[in-house]
Amino acid sequence: MKTPPVARSQTDMWPGIFTGFMGVWLGFVVFKLGNPVILDDWVRPTPVGAPAAWLGGVGSAPVDQSLQGTGLLDFLFHPVSFVWGLYSLGLLLLLGLKAGRWQISAPRWLIGLPAAWLVWQVLAWTQSVDAVLSNATLAHFAACVVCFYLGLFVLGHTRSWRLFWASLTVGFLLVLWVAFTQHYGGLEQIRRELYEQPNWQQFPAELTKRVTSGRVFGTMIYPNALAGLILILLPPTLVAVTRLSGNLPRVVRGVIVGLLAYSALACLVWSGSKAGWLIGLGMLVILLFRLPLPRTLKWLSLGAVLVVGLATFSIRYARYFERGATSVSARMDYWQAAWQTALGHPVLGTGPGTFSIAYHARKTPESEMTRLCHNDYLEQASDSGLMGFLLYTGFFPGTLAYLYRKRCGNRDWLVFCIWLGLAGWAAQGMVEFGLYIPALAWPAFTLLGWLLGLGTRGNGIDKP
Repeated sequence: MKTPPVARSQTDMWPGIFTGFMGVWLGFVVFKLGNPVILDDWVRPTPVGAPAAWLGGVGSAPVDQSLQGTGLLDFLFHPVSFVWGLYSLGLLLLLGLKAGRWQISAPRWLIGLPAAWLVWQVLAWTQSVDAVLSNATLAHFAACVVCFYLGLFVLGHTRSWRLFWASLTVGFLLVLWVAFTQHYGGLEQIRRELYEQPNWQQFPAELTKRVTSGRVFGTMIYPNALAGLILILLPPTLVAVTRLSGNLPRVVRGVIVGLLAYSALACLVWSGSKAGWLIGLGMLVILLFRLPLPRTLKWLSLGAVLVVGLATFSIRYARYFERGATSVSARMDYWQAAWQTALGHPVLGTGPGTFSIAYHARKTPESEMTRLCHNDYLEQASDSGLMGFLLYTGFFPGTLAYLYRKRCGNRDWLVFCIWLGLAGWAAQGMVEFGLYIPALAWPAFTLLGWLLGLGTRGNGIDKP
């Protein structure tokens, strides 16, 4: 007996409703949750005179309550605790249970890897050397896994993606707008107003360091995190905006897409992220090979992109390398300490989010202190042992490898660009700590789950 039309439309209604809410939620996450979860207790109201509407609002020292700002811009642009994201995700989970479809064609072992990784994090949490850091990190990891399964079991079965991409793009654009404001006078104004305050010495050291560097960071914790957000979202949002604006004249459509591309790439350059530049260049090379061009033209384009990109990179950062590439040497210290900690605690590590405890005990007096390893994979080994490292590496990069073979051969540009953005973020994870930032990790896990659960239902934007 055939399903009545009304029943079928009701069956498809709940995934569509959920997808719209999920897009709005991710737009909020991208814009408001740009700080690492282990620094959540540092998120404080804006000091008057230091307009942290353009700062990201993370501090390292208590600020007198009389310095708190209360303006509308402070409310809109100051980051909030990631606990707000957890509460709202809980509501989405309830809706997702109603809208979910539980028949998935992906391999069961691949579906089970994130759950196994989370279980191992729980085991590592029981042996943590710092309960406060591990509690926040474990809650964040649980949210990552929930996002993945919501993408897998709900988003992969919906046809209504317009509101999702529109909302996520708005959140992305707001971050870029803040970065533009910082570049065109915002940082200079902040520096001037900051030093005009009689008690500016009380402001967090991280705040003053960020505003004096000249590098934009939007609403993220620091410039390299902004670069990570651009790597994840720029490729798919370009395709999504192209399709969402399909009814507009071609000239208008081209201007909209061009402005989005220019804004994101300009912010990537202004962020000063060396790794972001090189990874973006690699992503462009992959994209060139994807284009339906003659082989000779592809190789010529590849050569031109590499020559121009690497030459510009060398010129722009020549002084950085002349000064000894201090951030590279600092990362080498972090990575060595993480590996030594993993060998010293090979089973369960020191607990989720506790790299700073182990590093403080191992670092030399002249080494720069850090709270995160600047390598998501090595931090997994340090915090949760070798098994935690293997489970996470097998899950995220492993799923991307599987998806490239199974999902990226159908010439669907949206699917491919989502994969490309996730691959770029996974590559940045070798030199950064994006796994510990909700604004990066939660969208990444959601989109990864969506790709794995997509099957043959289509991308939800194109007409059948």
